[in-house]
Amino acid sequence: MANEKQSLVDELKSLLEQNVTEVKDQVENLKTQFYRQYHEEQAALKKAAEEAAAAAGEVLENWQPTLDEAEQRFRELLNEYKAKRAEVAKQLEAEQAQNLLRKENILTQMKEMAEAETADVMDNLKKMRELQAEWKTIGQVPAPKVHEIWKKYQQYQEQFYDLVKINIELRDLDFKKNLEMKTLLCEAAEKLKDNKNIVEASRALQQLHDEWAEIGPVARELREDLWNRFKEASSAINKKHQAYFDELHAKEAENLEKKQAIIAKLKEIDFASFKSNKQWDKAVEQVQELQKEWRTIGFAPKKHNQAVYDEYRQACEAFFKAKSTFYKDLRSVFSDNLAKKRALIEKAEQLKNSDAWQETSNAMIELQKEWKTIGPVARKYSDELWKKFTDTCDEFFNKKREANKEARSERQRARGERVIASGDRNKLVRMYENLQQEIKTAENNILFFTGKSKSGNKLVDDLQKKIESLKKQLQELENKINEIDAAE
Repeated sequence: MANEKQSLVDELKSLLEQNVTEVKDQVENLKTQFYRQYHEEQAALKKAAEEAAAAAGEVLENWQPTLDEAEQRFRELLNEYKAKRAEVAKQLEAEQAQNLLRKENILTQMKEMAEAETADVMDNLKKMRELQAEWKTIGQVPAPKVHEIWKKYQQYQEQFYDLVKINIELRDLDFKKNLEMKTLLCEAAEKLKDNKNIVEASRALQQLHDEWAEIGPVARELREDLWNRFKEASSAINKKHQAYFDELHAKEAENLEKKQAIIAKLKEIDFASFKSNKQWDKAVEQVQELQKEWRTIGFAPKKHNQAVYDEYRQACEAFFKAKSTFYKDLRSVFSDNLAKKRALIEKAEQLKNSDAWQETSNAMIELQKEWKTIGPVARKYSDELWKKFTDTCDEFFNKKREANKEARSERQRARGERVIASGDRNKLVRMYENLQQEIKTAENNILFFTGKSKSGNKLVDDLQKKIESLKKQLQELENKINEIDAAE
């Protein structure tokens, strides 16, 4: 992505070497692409920082975007572009003001000739043509004055030709020349209808209108028809231009609705009620799908685009902040459970060397019962703690069995009962531990199938039945172990 941003910086730099009045659309497009990538990159960096902090058991606070040299350079180039445009606009404004003064001076002279009661026809005609030629060399005037200036220019030309009553040949010659030029403009305007690029066609049409305004009149009987032809061709382009932007605005409005719908779905997620990893994993998958969909949608209307993005970003941030808080609290619970289990191990360690066999047996059994009531701990501690606890308990019960071995054998012979040997109890304990691991594996598999596909319901049902059966076996083993321990 860094290479892409640098490419956009280089492209902007290249555009600044051109005429800044002709590259506005390209610059705006580069700006949109660049900052879309920049914001996505910063969002990704922030997310990574949050996840890293979460993994470390911390909450990310006061996150600041990283220094981005490409963005700084891009902003500098934008400022340079704006400064150049401002300078060009300033120069253009001064030139247009000067052009207005020159054209007003020409109009003053044309008006004097048009309103003169007596005039030297040939001299005035020559002067009029000189003024017309000079008029055409003058550039644009301020937009608010264009129509007024052009209207007066046409008015004084027509008044002049009517007043001086130039001979028909000269008048017809000018009319013919003007007719040829305006006919060419009509043909050019009609060809623009075939231009697929409607924005380009609209700009070209404006240029044709500017040229039309500079051309003198045609014969009176042809004026209306010729103007209607030019106006009809112009109307076709203008309608296409309007339809193009209507369609563009409609698409932007549709994009706005789609984005608002995604925001609504994000806000509907009741993450405040989530109590398990499974719920959060499912919700994260849902949010990621919504984010993926968001990236496929184009721009909303300009006046709404930033606001709807800010609302979307706030909804996402609220979700992931709540997720971070949940796992932080969960780590706190794990920590409490870890302390409780370590405390039980410590008690078992203190009891394992006691020779008060019956009293200590009862105490050990109570510790085992209490162990079952304590919730889970972090996976990296779980097996280690369980092994240490069971080994400590087994150490005591093995000592007890050794101490009471002869007495127990006499009691068993007297009752004529079959004795379960102590390698037997260890075997039951190993079976118990294996069943626990098998149950844990089956429960993890259920989470996998329910998280990945709805088509896994049959497998889920089978796994659930298996877990119930395993738990019954587990309870039976636990009862047998307790019976052995109580008999000792």
